[in-house]
Amino acid sequence: MNLDAMPADILWGVATAAYQIEGAVDEDGRGSSIWDTFSHTPGRIRAADNGDIADDHYHRWQQDVGIMRELGLGAYRFSIAWPRIQPSGSGRIEPRGVGFYDRLVDALLTAGVAPVATLYHWDLPQPLEDAGGWPVRDTAARFADYADTVGTALGDRVDTWITLNEPWCSAFLGYASGVHAPGRTSPSDALAAAHHLNLAHGAALAALRSVAPQARLSVALNLHVVRPEGPGDDDAARQVDAVGNRVFMGPMLGSGYPADLLADTSAITDWSFVQDGDEAAIAAVESGGIDVLGVNYYTPAVVRQRDGRSEPERLRADGHGQSENSPFVGCTNVEFVAQPGSHTEMGWAVDPTGLTELLLRIHRDHPGMPVMITENGAAFDDEITNGRVHDQARIDYLRDHIEAMAEAVTAGADVRGYFVWSLMDNFEWAHGYSKRFGIVHVDYASQERTWKDSAHWYRDLVARWKDRRL
Repeated sequence: MNLDAMPADILWGVATAAYQIEGAVDEDGRGSSIWDTFSHTPGRIRAADNGDIADDHYHRWQQDVGIMRELGLGAYRFSIAWPRIQPSGSGRIEPRGVGFYDRLVDALLTAGVAPVATLYHWDLPQPLEDAGGWPVRDTAARFADYADTVGTALGDRVDTWITLNEPWCSAFLGYASGVHAPGRTSPSDALAAAHHLNLAHGAALAALRSVAPQARLSVALNLHVVRPEGPGDDDAARQVDAVGNRVFMGPMLGSGYPADLLADTSAITDWSFVQDGDEAAIAAVESGGIDVLGVNYYTPAVVRQRDGRSEPERLRADGHGQSENSPFVGCTNVEFVAQPGSHTEMGWAVDPTGLTELLLRIHRDHPGMPVMITENGAAFDDEITNGRVHDQARIDYLRDHIEAMAEAVTAGADVRGYFVWSLMDNFEWAHGYSKRFGIVHVDYASQERTWKDSAHWYRDLVARWKDRRL
């Protein structure tokens, strides 16, 4: 692989999320989250799996940091479990929860791995959901308090912060299609949740700026690469782009909510939950906004205008499950088209050109905005054979997407980091433990970690990168 196109300061890393790996859900004062409730609700998760133990990272974090050190990584993106810090979502701080992340950050720095902390990766404290959840404005205010607490505790050592991970999933999979926690199916609540997640993002930026003014601030969006099937399908792509991308990109990057989104969803809500000054607060104009945009990319989508000639496929929830209720609220007579070619175990088409397209769109539409690839990876049917996991398909996926990223950089995109999803196999939300994304295999019964061939490949790529810089 030709690494010459990559910027000299790019971060090579891996990513995880707290509920997917930590386990220890009832230890050291941790409160309950919406995913604890959701995963213990019959029929919600494949095989009735849950995150009670997951990868037991809460007890094995030193081993996992050791793996990252051996991989030679430049950075580790992890998420902080809100209910470990504030069991009720507000008020009392749990010092044992803060202490866990304090030790983790120190160990990462000692290992030469830069900590990249995500404040929210979907584990809303259950008491806040009981009070209305993200459709309620007060949740954004509680998030700002939480951001201030965590930033005060760790901001002297963590120099890159991500406010939210994939707020699209939190809003539309959690409150419209119901395939994610908390499992509600109200399109109007989903739109209100999107706004209050936006508001929480802006409030968290302001809080972090006040306690960690030197930090680099970001958000991780799962932006949809939406392609019309034919020349008559442009409006279908526009509708999906509005509710899949611009509902967050617009206000977060300073242009506000797009007019076509408001028109498309006018029959669902009047948007009266948007108050004067909200859009400026979301963009965090006074505190400078984000410094770098995080992008999670896995696969593109092809859409068409439904013509009534065939039974339409259900609108897929970006691979995170299916529901009779569409997560793409306001998209009328739109259907997603099955794509030819190879697919991952998630059923996602493998198409690295989508990553190039996405990066160049950001470069075109938001010139000067640096980008980090905060998640990119693939699930395949991995098996241990004679102590090894030969996952050539994952190596091919990662190599091709890194090359697609390099192509975008050559064309002008400003890319500052690349994070493989994921460091290790974990609880894959509604799919339970049936899908393996990790470059490190986890035996869930014994908790034994085994490097897959992709881990060896990634270690060698990072080593070559370091040699190139010398």
